[in-house]
Amino acid sequence: MIILSCFSLKKSFAENVISWADIWILWHDVVMMNHLNDNLLGISWVDSSWIPILNSGSVLDYFSERSNPFYDRTCNNEVVKMQRLTLEHLNQMVGVEYILLHAQEPILFIIRKQQRQSPTQVIPLADYYIIAGVIYQAPDLGSVINSRVLTAVHGIQSAFDEAMSYCRYHPSKGYWWHFKDHEEQDKVKPKAKRKEEPSSIFQRQRVDALLLDLRQKFPPKFVQQKSGEKPVPVDQTKKEAEPIPETVKSEEKETTKNVQQIVSTKGPPEKRMRLQ
Repeated sequence: MIILSCFSLKKSFAENVISWADIWILWHDVVMMNHLNDNLLGISWVDSSWIPILNSGSVLDYFSERSNPFYDRTCNNEVVKMQRLTLEHLNQMVGVEYILLHAQEPILFIIRKQQRQSPTQVIPLADYYIIAGVIYQAPDLGSVINSRVLTAVHGIQSAFDEAMSYCRYHPSKGYWWHFKDHEEQDKVKPKAKRKEEPSSIFQRQRVDALLLDLRQKFPPKFVQQKSGEKPVPVDQTKKEAEPIPETVKSEEKETTKNVQQIVSTKGPPEKRMRLQ
């Protein structure tokens, strides 16, 4: 009897040790999952070895990889996988499960994490989308609103801080705004020269078309040339024929000189008698 009682005590003690070890493991997993839940929206996970064979039939196996931080190893999918049952048995179980909600092979898969209450009642917990093999957690409405509010508050706080930096106060003057330092800094800063961007192919083609159109409307004029000579534009021939006015001017000068000589040969005009 004593031997049997000792054996039973050892057995109960071993069972208690195992149970406490299991509880500690479960508690550790829960703590780690709670710690990861705070940062799951900012991380992603991928296993490149699965990407070539990823389809609707293998996407849940891919999602249930041990290194995937989004997967809860205490879910019903893990129980079904260990017992080698089909996914249809999930409808008869109660607890957390993962299902394939939408598939658009081979690029997009959506997996939902849900809490099953009965064969006909489930509560959605989270959604995950897989794009090109990379798993992300879809943000919930509360996280989106929280992010937008934080962004708006940060912008408003920055505006208030900058406005307060320009505010001045003196007991005799009161409050006023001081922006001179800011204006002086703007004056000191050299103005950056704009870089001339090269023309595009479309612009060059349009300019060539306009130049060709102008050339057709106003063609250049050339004088008939002799054999072996280069064509001479009409404008140059006109310029070469312009020295004629110089000869005319020289003739005019000669006529004025002759008139002056004739006037100089005449005597002074006679004096008229005064009338008394």
